[in-house]
Amino acid sequence: MFGTNLVAHRSKPEKITDQAWAHLQSTFGSAGDSVRDAARHTAHSARRGTVHLADGASNRVSSVKDEAWRRATAASAALAGRRPGLPWLWIIGAAGIGAALGWAAGSAARAMIAREGDEPGTSEGVEFVELSPPPNASVRMN
Repeated sequence: MFGTNLVAHRSKPEKITDQAWAHLQSTFGSAGDSVRDAARHTAHSARRGTVHLADGASNRVSSVKDEAWRRATAASAALAGRRPGLPWLWIIGAAGIGAALGWAAGSAARAMIAREGDEPGTSEGVEFVELSPPPNASVRMN
């Protein structure tokens, strides 16, 4: 009676949250292990006097650390219920490209209309005439 498992009675979102939290903890742990291993490799390479390998290893450590930090921050925000922000730079860039393409299309259309007005045989020479039926024709209307 008192020995029931409380974890078995949890809802699905709570179970998912627990799994995400465990995954986040393992990600932090593995990122720390990766950074430690890379730092050891960097120190060992520096002792051998190979500056080139040390620079490459430190760049890898930095990129691994940055990626792990970015993912951990995103996971932490998701667990807290915060949604990721909008990519404003991409949105503004797409709007700018759209405006430039619209301006270019408008300019091309205006130039084409101007060229058509300069050519002979355009619609300016057409004369419209109103026709009426002959006076002796009988037209029946229903």
